Amino acid sequence: MGADPVVAGVAVSWARPGGNVTGVSLIATELEAKRLDLLRKAVPGIRRVATLSTHREVVERGMATIRAGSVKAGIELAEFWVDEPQEYSAAFAAMRSARVDALLIMPTPEMYRDVEQVSALALESRLPTICGFSEEKGCLVSYGPNFTELRQQTAEQVAKILQGANASELPFQGPTRFEFAINLKTAHRLGLTLPPDLLLSADKVIE
Repeated sequence: MGADPVVAGVAVSWARPGGNVTGVSLIATELEAKRLDLLRKAVPGIRRVATLSTHREVVERGMATIRAGSVKAGIELAEFWVDEPQEYSAAFAAMRSARVDALLIMPTPEMYRDVEQVSALALESRLPTICGFSEEKGCLVSYGPNFTELRQQTAEQVAKILQGANASELPFQGPTRFEFAINLKTAHRLGLTLPPDLLLSADKVIE
């Protein structure tokens, strides 16, 4: 899941979830302040940043971190929420009307599924983007957990439950490895030159 399981109300604590649910969390909201900072370093001078997400009823509960980070950075957030892919075009039209400078794509399952479509719409709108996924899919910048590690964690949880473990006593797990990628193809199409020190700090640069 892309939210803190405690904040989302599905677990009593990470260490002892209680009930009958355990799993793996992307701890997405814990990383959004970092992503916002990377976006600001990639595109200095941005003042108004849009966020695009699904699952408002869950994701919004954890937005306090990114809202606080935006205030600290002197950035105004414009939040956009969608339920279906058919709503993307209208969301981007609203972003253009709001005159946002860049876009942070929240790491929900639907955004991961549709990130190439969303990235293409962002390019059409001339919006630099940062994705919450380590697997770069057209975003200018991506920063997120290593999905191979998360899949391994999930498989381990399933194996333990099949062997008789009680889900309520299996700690929720989260990422320990993160990857930072920059897409110079996208930068070129946007007419952007990224700071050399940011390029040097990336784990992967797509040319």
